[in-house]
Amino acid sequence: MSNKNFFNLHDLTQGIQRDLTEGLTARVFPGGQAMISVVSIEPGHKGKLHSHPEEQWGLLLKGSGTRTQDGEEIEVREGDFWCTPGHVEHTFQAGPDGATVYDVFAPPREDYKQAGSGFGNAETE
Repeated sequence: MSNKNFFNLHDLTQGIQRDLTEGLTARVFPGGQAMISVVSIEPGHKGKLHSHPEEQWGLLLKGSGTRTQDGEEIEVREGDFWCTPGHVEHTFQAGPDGATVYDVFAPPREDYKQAGSGFGNAETE
C-alpha cells in the first residue's frame, strides 16, 4: 500500500521490529495518541513480568495462553481481550500452538518507538 497510514496485519515487513525476549517478537506501529503492537509468541514461551505507566489493551488474535495480570493467572483463547491499567505487573505465556496478541498502548510508549530488544524501559524490567 502506498499510503503511510495504512498497514496489513499479515505483512511482516511493516512496523518497527522488536525482539522482546526469546520466543517473543513484536511489530510496533506508533501513532500520535496510541500505539499498536502485534506480538508473536512461540509455543510455550513467556514474556518477562513487567509494568509500565501506559494503559494497555490486548486481544488474542490467534492461539491460546495464560495472561498473568496483577498476580492473577487467566486462561485466554482466541477472541478474548483485556485491559491492563498503567503500573500493573503483567505477562503472557503462549499455549501449545503459540499465540498472536494485538496490543494497544495509550499514550504511545516512547521506548517502543525504535527497533531494539527487550521490553523497553519498563518499570519492573
